[in-house]
This record gives sequence, C-alpha cells and structure tokens, in this order.
Amino acid sequence: MADPLDKATSKAPATQGEGCLSRYDPDDLSPEDGTEFPGAAELWEQLQNDSEDESGDS
Repeated sequence: MADPLDKATSKAPATQGEGCLSRYDPDDLSPEDGTEFPGAAELWEQLQNDSEDESGDS
C-alpha cells in the first residue's frame, strides 16, 4: 500500500536528536520555513511592560 503522506503538499524539515531533544536541522531550513515576525521584539517588550504595570498595582 502506498504511503498516505506521499500525497501531502508540505513536509516538515528534517530533525536532529530524539525525544525532548528533537529539533529541526538548521542545515535543512531555508528562508521559506517558519514565519517572519519583524515586530516580535517590540511586542515582547510591550507585554513585559504591561505585566510589570499589573503586578505593581497590587
């Protein structure tokens, strides 16, 4: 019987390691993989500031 995953339109990149230490192989990744999130650092800073503001009100 044919492998049903052969019909998939996308495939995960190769991995390194096993179990909890499994991660994507950096040599197999390309700019096409993942997401682009140029505002991540600014969002993280804003969320940290909001969290500090809420904990300071108590």
